[in-house]
This record gives sequence, structure tokens and C-alpha cells, in this order.
Amino acid sequence: MSITVERKTELIEQFRTSENDKGSVQVQVAILTERIRNITEHLRAMKKDFAGRRGLLVLVGKRKRLLRYLHRKDRSEYLRLIEVLGLRR
Repeated sequence: MSITVERKTELIEQFRTSENDKGSVQVQVAILTERIRNITEHLRAMKKDFAGRRGLLVLVGKRKRLLRYLHRKDRSEYLRLIEVLGLRR
């Protein structure tokens, strides 16, 4: 259900904005999206995991707030990010 260290490192390398970037909005959204996808797959198999469902909703809300912030600050980067991640908007 959690994200592996190797996958997290790949996401940081792919979405970082500078050489030392590990926590920009783009990186955070990419990591959250990966975690959301993992939990969604888990919930398809375990339909009665209500604590996992609540955790999923918390992650979706956090990603939504970060995307809203990015939309306000840099619209072109926002559009590029949702295109790359395959998010609906």
C-alpha cells in the first residue's frame, strides 16, 4: 500500500524543478498521486477497509489543495503536471 523508496526517488528525479529539489509542489503532487493509486487498488480488493478509505480521502484533499495552489501561482506548470500525471481537470 505504501510507495517504495525506489519509486519515490524516480518521481523526485522526474518532477523536480532544480538540482536539490525534493519538496516542491510538483514533487509532492506526484508522490501523492502514486500513493492514491496504490490505495485505490488496495480498496478495490478490500472493500470493507474503511480506515483506508478515510486515509484516501485525506490524501485526495491534500493533493487538491496543492493543485489549487499551483493553479494560482503557475497555470502553465499546473496544466503540464496534470497532463503528465493523467489527472482529470
